[in-house]
Amino acid sequence: MPADYNGRWEMVKNDNFEEVLKALDIDFATRKIASHLHQTKVFVQNGDTFETKTLSTFRNYEVNFTIGVEFEEHTKGLDNRKVMTLVIWDGDKLVAVQKGEKKNRGWTHWIEGDMLHLEITVEDKVCHQVFKKA
Repeated sequence: MPADYNGRWEMVKNDNFEEVLKALDIDFATRKIASHLHQTKVFVQNGDTFETKTLSTFRNYEVNFTIGVEFEEHTKGLDNRKVMTLVIWDGDKLVAVQKGEKKNRGWTHWIEGDMLHLEITVEDKVCHQVFKKA
């Protein structure tokens, strides 16, 4: 079985998030607030089925998915777009490709020790976030 993502993860690093938000056409004020937020990720994993939450004092975002099953994702609370999302395993990494208005959009999660990494890509911008298991 691939990696176990279950648990609560607290943000410890957030590099280049504002540039990704700019690529998503997020307004200046929202970018400034979002870039300084402490986020918490909560994963409930049952085999290849995931319930995920990103929590902060500003906005919360929830997305549930099954590996290998494409679904329509409404990124409400983020950039408020509809994208077709497909999440697959790449070894122990979760890799999501999001098809929609923005090119080269997606994310990758992986675990190293007690740290959860998240790389978010939009067009030519890349953000790297790191979360420590709580």
